[in-house]
Amino acid sequence: MTNLGVQPLCMESYGSRSAQHYRALPDGRLDCIPEGPQNRGFRSLREIFMAFASSITGTLATQAVLKGVGVGDEASTVTAATVTWILKDGTGMLGRILFAWSKGSKLDCDAKQWRLFADVLNDMAILMEILAPAFPACFTLIVCISGFFKCIVGVAGGATRAALTMHQARRDNMADVSAKDGSQETLVNLAGLFFSLLLIPLVADNLRLTYSLYGLFTALHLYANYRAVRSVCMETLNRARLRLVLRHFLQRGKVLGPALANPQEPLVPGFQQELRMNLGIPLHTVVSRVADFQKALEGNATNHLIFFNRAAGTVSILLHRLAGSVDVIKACTHAFLLEVLLYQDVAMSALEEESLLDLQRRLREDHSEPENKDSTAISETHQLLDKIFPKFLAGLTAAGWVTDRNLLGPDEWRMDWTIPEKKTL
Repeated sequence: MTNLGVQPLCMESYGSRSAQHYRALPDGRLDCIPEGPQNRGFRSLREIFMAFASSITGTLATQAVLKGVGVGDEASTVTAATVTWILKDGTGMLGRILFAWSKGSKLDCDAKQWRLFADVLNDMAILMEILAPAFPACFTLIVCISGFFKCIVGVAGGATRAALTMHQARRDNMADVSAKDGSQETLVNLAGLFFSLLLIPLVADNLRLTYSLYGLFTALHLYANYRAVRSVCMETLNRARLRLVLRHFLQRGKVLGPALANPQEPLVPGFQQELRMNLGIPLHTVVSRVADFQKALEGNATNHLIFFNRAAGTVSILLHRLAGSVDVIKACTHAFLLEVLLYQDVAMSALEEESLLDLQRRLREDHSEPENKDSTAISETHQLLDKIFPKFLAGLTAAGWVTDRNLLGPDEWRMDWTIPEKKTL
């Protein structure tokens, strides 16, 4: 039972879902209390059964089609073919669901990376299909894995195409750009179809030529896609572009424009030391005691709360209900500032060199109480951020970056806490 006489410390919600609030327990722990019924009701269950029934009837139809076209013996071959078909399609569906669940929110943020990833994975799937007949004992397994990859390609390719099409629709003419892009692709596929008709008789019984042509055209395909992705110049900030721009700003005192930053954006995951940033997460995942929450609120007049765990290499950021795009950019800048202090050389910095060096020295030195050190680092980087962020934000706007929206990928958790007013001198 909820103690209605206890004033909640803060409120929290996830998108349009029902809210939850936190209260202090007598032993100093935070207690998270959901508000409203958590049962989503009969409607979602009914929709699940509708889709499930449709899938079952689709399977029955598949078996009927196979039987109707005279595939083998009714007792065994049709059943085996149906099972193979179901395994292939089912594996692909599983891949589509898992990939969309785990990476869906990141496709907009790193559209160029995922576009190139989709091209590489598609070529791998094609290679597996070419090699599958050479391994009859593993044919079904290879085809299922290939189908798994192709469904991931479908999700990643389709989603990133939409993101890049939106970027290219400079006159809010997304439908026009999408239609013309589809027409161009159809024309190229048609030309490839005619060329394939001439090529197939030449490679039908020549495996060496087949593999050679695959290698040649795959290399051309990947190079062309790499150049195409690299040529895209996006004015919205994602994590990679913001990280690049901030580091250059600290070193040179100037903000890189989109035309200079985009060619430097990594298109494959790097091996540099980076903090893992969790943006827009719920309070109970990072704080369990009231004292820790109150310490994070002390002197904080921003629309974000940041929790740094150096041992785990993570920065966790909570966003206020009123946080806008600029607030999200500031929160990520705060996290990347900590990253610079931990892993980069700040000597010869154009901005706040003395403060950066002093803070970096104290942040890196050994300390008997790492939690206190991390908390002190957060407090001092808040003060440093207040000095440099106004100039940084003005530089972003002047350089041509869009700041009223971003691709930094925050989750949808938002909190409501009292923000203290800044003291005026």
